[in-house]
Amino acid sequence: MLYATVSSPKRKSIALVAHDNMKNDLLHWCKKYESKLTAHQLYATGTTGTLLGKNTQLTINKLISGPLGGDQQIGAFIAEQKVDMLIFFWDPLEAQPHDPDIKALLRLAAVWNIPVACNQASADFLIHSSLFNHEYEKKIPDYDNYINSRI
Repeated sequence: MLYATVSSPKRKSIALVAHDNMKNDLLHWCKKYESKLTAHQLYATGTTGTLLGKNTQLTINKLISGPLGGDQQIGAFIAEQKVDMLIFFWDPLEAQPHDPDIKALLRLAAVWNIPVACNQASADFLIHSSLFNHEYEKKIPDYDNYINSRI
């Protein structure tokens, strides 16, 4: 696979996702860092987005519920390079009926080389990173070259 180098913008597009048992944890995290998150474009799956929208001053672009396809919507945004970071508070102790969608979402985040936080500690590290509010260069699959090689 060939790779291209792209610049991730200063103003990030951040996807916020949480399983049912983790929604309040994500809400408290977002409240704690509301002033930092306000500067970025935020997306969230259905119920999580509604919870964050009602309980914070953050502007949330709400997608459909994760089990109904919201995880796949975020995955598509990642593949289209419309999401720069994924904050996904998932519940490792609870079986999820849409587990294949979750694995696909995490796989896409790895393929497209975006930072992922899966719990409060990793989210804290991301938001306190010197790169959080700055541009940075990263490698992504060279999709154009891939398409041209198949013609």
